[in-house]
Amino acid sequence: MRRFRFAAVLRGAESARAWREAARRLEDTGFDVLLVPDHLVGPRFAPLAALTAAACATTRLKVGTLVLANDFRHPAVLAKEAATLDLLSGGRLEVGLGTGWMAGEYGAAGLPYDPPGVRLARLAEAITVLKGLWTPGPFTHHGEHYRVDGLEQWPLPGRQPRLLLGGGGPRLLDLAAREADTVHLTMRIRADGSGPDPGDGGEAAFLAKLARLRAAPRYPGLELGTSILRAGEPRPEEPWSAARSAALEGTPQVLPGTSADIRDRLRHWRDTHDLSYFAVHHERDLPALTPVVEELAGT
Repeated sequence: MRRFRFAAVLRGAESARAWREAARRLEDTGFDVLLVPDHLVGPRFAPLAALTAAACATTRLKVGTLVLANDFRHPAVLAKEAATLDLLSGGRLEVGLGTGWMAGEYGAAGLPYDPPGVRLARLAEAITVLKGLWTPGPFTHHGEHYRVDGLEQWPLPGRQPRLLLGGGGPRLLDLAAREADTVHLTMRIRADGSGPDPGDGGEAAFLAKLARLRAAPRYPGLELGTSILRAGEPRPEEPWSAARSAALEGTPQVLPGTSADIRDRLRHWRDTHDLSYFAVHHERDLPALTPVVEELAGT
């Protein structure tokens, strides 16, 4: 039986004190991980600096990314930044990594937005570089996208950081099944980088992704997770589009109802489909989910 783990995505705060207090609240209420996303646009902190501050303010809470855009950092640079944060946090870093997908921010930053296959191949190489540099001794890699010659990293992480890969397309799921510790299921992104593909939503598509992972040789050791995008009773002041609800209907990404309803649905997904890691995607849903987390975390 897989144990429940819960994470919460926090994007920022109005002050250092408020950020520290938010991290401590998560730690005190049973959350296992504080996650920060990685985008160049919008009101949000830079992830690695924010996670360092959160780690310094807590003792048990793990810190992680959901997810770093691989195209924003060379993996040799990321390997050193991540190893430093992992060491200084006492081994509490979890590295969430993805290809990068939001075409608009690539354009705004003057970065080339390559086709999905190119970005995915680059991500696969980046994982090779990261794992190589998190291992003692000089590391060399000559690939299509990255070249590293006899680089020996210091510091090494306290232990190889837990790797999460997030996505919904079949090729990314196959890569995650080969390389990740945690696979975080999302909807597939449109090839033009404009947003999630509504045709990839719903219960049938979600179950198909789980079935694909179940066929992987490493399946027994994989942790499976997803984001909770909406939870609790409807709130008229926060409209939720009918189209979006339809796209997510039947999945664990939308959990309507009371705390008891949410608890029962999470147990169903864990007991029936091995899904045990859930990330609360919006702070607005923390009041609805915190009592559930307090009851289920670690069980």
